[in-house]
Amino acid sequence: MPDRFRTVVVANRGEIAVRVMRTCRERGIRTVAVYSEADAAALHVRYADEAYLVGPAPSSESYLVMERILDVARQSGADAIHPGYGFLSENAAFAEACAEAGITFIGPPPGAIRSMGDKTAARALMEKAGVPMAPGTVNAVGSTAEAVEAANEIGYPVLIKAAAGGGGKGMRVVESAGEIERAVEVAQGEARSAFGDERVFVEKYLVGPRHIEFQILADGHGNVVHLFERECSIQRRHQKVIEEAPSAVLTPELRAAMGEAAVEAARACDYVGAGTVEFLIDSPDASGRRSFYFLEMNTRLQVEHPVTEWVTGLDLVAEQLRIAEGEKLGYTQDDLAINGHAVEARVYAEDVAAGFLPAPGPLLRHAPPSGFGVRVDAGVEQGDQIPIHYDPMVSKLTAWGRTRGEAIGRMDRALSEYDVAGVETTIPFCRFVMQHEAFRSGDFDTGFVKDYFTPEALHPEDAGLERAVAVAAVLLGQEGESKRAVEPSSGTGEDGSRWTRRRWQPV
Repeated sequence: MPDRFRTVVVANRGEIAVRVMRTCRERGIRTVAVYSEADAAALHVRYADEAYLVGPAPSSESYLVMERILDVARQSGADAIHPGYGFLSENAAFAEACAEAGITFIGPPPGAIRSMGDKTAARALMEKAGVPMAPGTVNAVGSTAEAVEAANEIGYPVLIKAAAGGGGKGMRVVESAGEIERAVEVAQGEARSAFGDERVFVEKYLVGPRHIEFQILADGHGNVVHLFERECSIQRRHQKVIEEAPSAVLTPELRAAMGEAAVEAARACDYVGAGTVEFLIDSPDASGRRSFYFLEMNTRLQVEHPVTEWVTGLDLVAEQLRIAEGEKLGYTQDDLAINGHAVEARVYAEDVAAGFLPAPGPLLRHAPPSGFGVRVDAGVEQGDQIPIHYDPMVSKLTAWGRTRGEAIGRMDRALSEYDVAGVETTIPFCRFVMQHEAFRSGDFDTGFVKDYFTPEALHPEDAGLERAVAVAAVLLGQEGESKRAVEPSSGTGEDGSRWTRRRWQPV
């Protein structure tokens, strides 16, 4: 029987840190939080068994400093580090540093991270494995002239994409040859700024695609399965905001073919752990047939993993821990089935009317919905601050139903009961999606926001009045609670020692 972890450092913040800690607690594993100065009173710090300050507010000086995270693991006597998502989760050098320090990295091997993190390397690997890909260059283009030549061969429109990174950065759609020189320059500049790597490649731009991803699990004994798909086509700025499982458009045959391709992608890079293989599926042809193409592989846990947990009954963090401890999966593909339907709405502190711009500030009121089939993964509580330094997520709201219609209805009800004051949120937009006929019918694609949404659809005058009344109610009726000073479960004493929930720790 493999050795079980006793102590795990969760090298992240917000809702994902709390979510990982909850599963650890269920398994009897002691948890250690890391935090920046901006997060001294954060929920993940209060929830953990121990907490360590790792630097100032900027993530480049705290959460991304590998040596400080490793120092925390050594000081706390941790067996392993769970990176969550973002930050160091897809950093091959960090995974290697953990191994060198004798600490288990709860994620895939460095080689898999490296090969899948570079999109051109990933394309070459997938081509060799026979995984379908959209037409494009396998290698990065060396010049604008080379990009023009490739685009002419592929046929417009094309997409200029950064070889490193993701999140919509370093990505430009090009409709004609006259636009490509400027698009390459802009994409290279964004990629250089965001990832320190200006390489770009050219890929066929699919008009009106669906964005479908497959969750995979692979153990260290050669067993690989997929946990079916998630539909991620409702996006703003190329970033997901509504997800669901399963997709409304996949036939059993297409699901089987895409699932098999996802498993082959994992095998091609010797993957171990939880990961996600992302695809685009094209509009149906005259016969109704859809083609699918490899997009990328995320070598970590995804934000939207709760919808997969709803429909499979598996705790993906528990599966990550078991795999990292050396256990076998314990089930085959034939043992897995889809049960019902689940929808996720990402609740961000964003000003939707202003183009989904981040809107940090004090969370004067936070009263999440509840009830059968509703789950809220939050990294904040009432009285906390949504900081300017990080992703402005308030929570992930998920709803399950026996059917897609039931899940959507339950989500709309939950959104209507979600009471937030102090910051603008994406809740009104999420309700707009739930009530829109295109979404309800399943007839939509990645252009949903562009095609259907305008800020006027949210009735901003009414929303503004509602927000004003809500804030006034908090300030007048609940001033003590809304302005509470959160007592952190960690801090620094006058003598330089560090206090946590469990004990003092000398610096």
